[in-house]
Amino acid sequence: MASLDNTYVHSSLLSGVRAAFARAGSAIASGLTAYVTARSRSDEVERLQNMSDEELAAMGLKRDDICRYVFRDTFYI
Repeated sequence: MASLDNTYVHSSLLSGVRAAFARAGSAIASGLTAYVTARSRSDEVERLQNMSDEELAAMGLKRDDICRYVFRDTFYI
């Protein structure tokens, strides 16, 4: 009677499952990082929008430049 060695198949399957979970975890972490970053930038835009024109001028900003200022490292404007 023939004997079947399934050690390799089991190990390969387990490695594939681990890799899938690692990719899923990485994708979730990236998504959360993007959300937190976007949220903090939205808060910064809102904070600056609530400032007076004089306060913005003291920072060297015009109201029209707020988004450009907040996202300056993202859009390279």
